[in-house]
Amino acid sequence: MENYTLKILNELLHNAEKISSEQLSIFLEEIKRAKHIFLSGAGRSGIVIQSFANRLMHLGFDVSIVGEISSPHSQPGDLLIICSGSGETDSLKFLAQKAVESGVKVGLVTMKLESTIGNLASSSLILPGTTKNENNWNSKGFKQPMGSAFEQLAFLTFDSLILNLMDDTGETSETMFNRHADFE
Repeated sequence: MENYTLKILNELLHNAEKISSEQLSIFLEEIKRAKHIFLSGAGRSGIVIQSFANRLMHLGFDVSIVGEISSPHSQPGDLLIICSGSGETDSLKFLAQKAVESGVKVGLVTMKLESTIGNLASSSLILPGTTKNENNWNSKGFKQPMGSAFEQLAFLTFDSLILNLMDDTGETSETMFNRHADFE
């Protein structure tokens, strides 16, 4: 049996070094300017973006997960953040198109800028990785199966964005905890 944890961490470190600081900065500005932030993803990417929504709420941003019953009506000036490795998930393409038609900006976290959602997005954050349909195991070295590396790097990148937002807003772990759920 092999312990793959170090190989996974090394792959993530290698991929994280390729993330554009300029894209991170633009993405942060979109978040700070938004009146309301809607977030959506499908599958494991959907789980990852829910954790980002949770931390944005802890920072005091007005956020909701698309599809939740308490999600409000969108308005111009809002932002829809989509996490989609391929940028081609049908349900998310529909959301992005509807957002653009409603005057809502779209921020995309993806591996594929050249995609349907990428073409609709006002800002994109490109994370290296391979989609679930691409061949991940090859002779060039270790690669995780399907979209695992993307999903893991998205989770870490979202936490990085939170730390940057904490720096920009002056929020601390203590002030964020005041917004943490007390009915659990």
